[in-house]
Amino acid sequence: MPLPINIHELLRGKSVEWERLEFKEGWNPLGTLHTICAFANDFHNLGGGYIVVGVGEKSGQPVLPPKGLDPGSIDAIQKEILNLGHSAIQPDYHAIVVPYEIDGRTILVIWAPGGQTRPYKAKLKLGKNDKEYGYFIRKGSSTVRAKGVDETELLSLAATVPFDDRINQRAKVDDLSRDLMQEYLRHVGSDLAKQSASLSLLELGRQMGVIGGPDEAPFPLNVGLMMFNPEPYRFFPAMQIDVVWFPKEGPGGNKFSEKIFKGPLPRMTRDALDYIKRNFLSETVIKHPGRAESSRVENIPYIAIEEAVVNAVYHRGYDVREPVEIRIMHDELVVLSYPGPDRSVRLEQLRAGKAMPRRYRNRRIGEFLKELEFTEGRSTGIPKIIDAMQANGSPPAEFDFDEDHSYFMVRLPVHPAALEVADLEVGELADVGTSQVTGQVQRLLAVCNGALSRAELQEKLGLRHRDNFIEAYLQPALNAGLLEMTIPDKPRSSKQKYRLTEKGRAVVVSLERREA
Repeated sequence: MPLPINIHELLRGKSVEWERLEFKEGWNPLGTLHTICAFANDFHNLGGGYIVVGVGEKSGQPVLPPKGLDPGSIDAIQKEILNLGHSAIQPDYHAIVVPYEIDGRTILVIWAPGGQTRPYKAKLKLGKNDKEYGYFIRKGSSTVRAKGVDETELLSLAATVPFDDRINQRAKVDDLSRDLMQEYLRHVGSDLAKQSASLSLLELGRQMGVIGGPDEAPFPLNVGLMMFNPEPYRFFPAMQIDVVWFPKEGPGGNKFSEKIFKGPLPRMTRDALDYIKRNFLSETVIKHPGRAESSRVENIPYIAIEEAVVNAVYHRGYDVREPVEIRIMHDELVVLSYPGPDRSVRLEQLRAGKAMPRRYRNRRIGEFLKELEFTEGRSTGIPKIIDAMQANGSPPAEFDFDEDHSYFMVRLPVHPAALEVADLEVGELADVGTSQVTGQVQRLLAVCNGALSRAELQEKLGLRHRDNFIEAYLQPALNAGLLEMTIPDKPRSSKQKYRLTEKGRAVVVSLERREA
């Protein structure tokens, strides 16, 4: 029974943070029991963790090739782990145990997701007459017994499960899409992808950890619906990303355009980022006196935008009826999400890129996002935004939330050089009757020499995708009156071609004058 992750990536720590991994060269029942208990308690809402038995560790890194386990002992170890879940942990808890062969050696991977009925306690010793139990948690990459303040805080989490990992009793198992689940497994390179077609939807969902409840009454988890339902907004009404663009007069003006992205969480996020990248990002060439080389800067570095959006998707509250909102103005891009960060986060630490939340809001969403390579891990998004803005020579990013932690805002200013060019462009293009020509439309106008078909224009631009070309290049140029059809009364004609209008030619001249 394979796990829904790539085991080779797991061993390299690429898909799972080291604090959620523990390596054991040989079989140690007591130590394994305590670590399973710690992962089940999931003290920081990180999503539980993995124990790899048969692989040694040195300085926090796995020693490969693995030493491995005696293949003849695997069944006995699996039975012992099952028995420990009944007799040595309270309440009962059962991790998922899967044998793998790596470099010709057999290892065991124990997946211990955060439990639904924490706190859990485990026996301190495994003797027949030993009855003393203790609570265990993870501190960094170590398993420790919870005492004092930690034990009190753990007890306060009794049966509290993050929203994304809760059972959704308004949904049915059939609300999960097998196609989306298989697509995910193929994308992350899981061995489970090969077996998924032969499994029932219930079996597949159980193995992926997106179905909970007893066998007689199974239900999808919220994260399963967010990831693997084509219309998750039916269950989470505000699960969407709103991208709002304001012309130069800003939010106080009368004009704005809005595009709303919905759908499974990965697709929704990718589509919103692709839309922003296609329509609002540009590169500015800066010429330096006395230097032959020019430098190029992005108006806003894409890496910073991606981290800000993924951070909002990961950390927002899906039980709050507010979408993620991205506001794009001529001088900045703002990402808003609700509510704000964990109460343990201090604004001054966050602005310095050193904030470490005490507890994460969505333990399973983060796990899926990392497998999909949307994010590298916990607490890395803010430093990456800061570094990307600095590397681009942009003004520093701004982060803000209120005293009640009711919202979180990331503000990404446009690079001054790009802003100067944009302001100049608006002034020049005002003479020809337009105040906004995107970079895509500029490229289209530049190659439109004479009357050309759609296919010819795409070829000149080196674009393969028809829908993207029409949405981002052709239609905006037609709407702005910069291009016209040669057969306007038959827009779908196979002989249709496009040419510059007088207004379009004036824009081309203005742009050429600016670049001279």
